[in-house]
Amino acid sequence: MKHSITPQTRRGRGGPARRIGRTLALVLPVVLVLSGTLAVTRVNWSGSPSNSVLTATDVTSADLPAARPRALSRSPQDVLRDQLMAELQEKNPGEVLTHLQQAVNGRPSLARHCTSIARALGRAAVRAYGASRAQSYARPVCDTSFASGVLAAHS
Repeated sequence: MKHSITPQTRRGRGGPARRIGRTLALVLPVVLVLSGTLAVTRVNWSGSPSNSVLTATDVTSADLPAARPRALSRSPQDVLRDQLMAELQEKNPGEVLTHLQQAVNGRPSLARHCTSIARALGRAAVRAYGASRAQSYARPVCDTSFASGVLAAHS
């Protein structure tokens, strides 16, 4: 009879402790992710003091983006761009650029969109006034983006 040198402390490869450990290793991350997701949905992100909690069953088809009126789903920079483009039809580009600067000063979150709005105004001014006349209205609003829009539309 032969005896082994290494002592056997386990009863094989699949003891109860190992099975429990494997089960926890698989189930615990899933439980943590789900509980974290549910906790985030319970946080009142709107800042209003209401205690209402929105759940998936509270959402109706009227709350979906496809059912919303177009004006409610548009971003502030798109609304401003459309207002200024309409204003450009009635007023000269100098006044429109002044209103753009006032809008950005009044609402600093629009500053990062100022460049694209000014370029769009520059392109529209070329269509309405011609390249040389549109260029005469250029001023340093949003890093001279109006002028670059005029140049892009003229080229």
